[in-house]
Amino acid sequence: MELQNKATSLWRNFFNVRMVQIRTFHMTWFAFFACFFAWFGIAPMMIIVREELGLTKSQVGWTIIASVAVTVFARFFIGWFCDRVGPRIAYTSLLLVGSLPVAGIGLANSFESFLIFRLLIGVIGASFVITQYHTTVMFAPNVVGTANATSAGWGNLGGGVTQIVMPLIFTGFIVGFGFTDAAAWRASMVLVGGVTFGIGIAYFFLTQDAPDGNFKDLRAQGKMQSKDKVTGAYFAAMADYRVWLMFVIYGACFGIELLVNGSIALYFVDYFDFFKGMPLARAAVTAGMIAGLFGLMNIFARTLGGIFGDNFAALWGLKGRTTWLFIALLGEGLALMLFSQMPILVLAIPTLILFSLFTQMSEGATYSVVPFVNKKALGAVAGVVGAGGNAGAVLGGFLLKSEAYNSNWDDAYLTIGMIVTCVSVLALFIRFSPEQEAEERALFEKASIDGLQMHADQANAALARSVAIVEDYNRTHPDNKA
Repeated sequence: MELQNKATSLWRNFFNVRMVQIRTFHMTWFAFFACFFAWFGIAPMMIIVREELGLTKSQVGWTIIASVAVTVFARFFIGWFCDRVGPRIAYTSLLLVGSLPVAGIGLANSFESFLIFRLLIGVIGASFVITQYHTTVMFAPNVVGTANATSAGWGNLGGGVTQIVMPLIFTGFIVGFGFTDAAAWRASMVLVGGVTFGIGIAYFFLTQDAPDGNFKDLRAQGKMQSKDKVTGAYFAAMADYRVWLMFVIYGACFGIELLVNGSIALYFVDYFDFFKGMPLARAAVTAGMIAGLFGLMNIFARTLGGIFGDNFAALWGLKGRTTWLFIALLGEGLALMLFSQMPILVLAIPTLILFSLFTQMSEGATYSVVPFVNKKALGAVAGVVGAGGNAGAVLGGFLLKSEAYNSNWDDAYLTIGMIVTCVSVLALFIRFSPEQEAEERALFEKASIDGLQMHADQANAALARSVAIVEDYNRTHPDNKA
């Protein structure tokens, strides 16, 4: 059953927050931004934490794995939860519960306790699934790829901003309040946890599940399938081979982004002579600033992936979306291999940016395909594919801490780049029936026409208002007509 009154445009109504679709779009990306910021808030301060807790390189590897491992299971669950209770309640619940371990990690005083909190924080990464779910139910086929990619990309931006901002907050507690290094990183995480809790409350009051209301009301009106059908649709989606191909594909793009977010600051400090002999606090800030460039590409890169997905669809239908996914993923794999071989920092930075561009375009391309795989189990597809991202990060984490690569992360990055290049071919095996291709092309064209009609109506209304203003002026100023 297709939800009605989805928005057919994003950019032309971008600041019209009175439209529930636009207001929800802004809340979803901002909530995801906060979650991503909290999720990886500790990463740029790991140089300090490693020193204080006396962590070995292997133990650091385990914390990287822990930060993304539990998210695999959380994303499987959260997709089903969205289908049952709606994205509004799902997001609110996740933000409130997830804020607790974010703040609680400040209590860690050993490797074991730090690892447990790092594991629990990973639950908040399930926010991505809700973000993609919520924008999908709010936007029509002609812009859903762009809306999904932009909301996710701007949310992922939190992973780059946290690399820059958290060291500054940490420094602020030291300089402004006289905290020790140990107290400063703990206070920084408590602050982030409190902000996350507040955003959870705001999400409940500022959004609704769908353009025409909340799921509970729509089910009562017979406009949505009942709750008892959700589980059956979930398992039907799980049996679709395309879902699992995309599970692997998303592991090769978003999974790699997660892995890089959790390791890149340490990689710069450990592998480039620029940082040799630099005080730890200064090294943390400097490496965080450089590492932040990777995440900052989310300002536009993931959106580009969605825009190209929608444009390829306009030309070649659903097959166009999967073809673009292959191209973006291939570029990511080649760029990562190139980055891994850069011997000096001045060459590593531009190749990191190139790698980031293709990685995030691949993510946007993936979720320009997701809404069309199974509309009756959108949560299941979004959740399973999203979980693939974290599964990829977990496997990459094991690679970083393995005996073969434990001292050679550059070689590990090279191997991962080769794997991504091979995985890109899987995108060409995601097929749709001729009937669905025809149906989706018709829906795409209808949404495009509706969008043009809406803009024409808005233009006519604006012209009518202008004419009315001129006529009113002429009536009130007969001696000075406009």
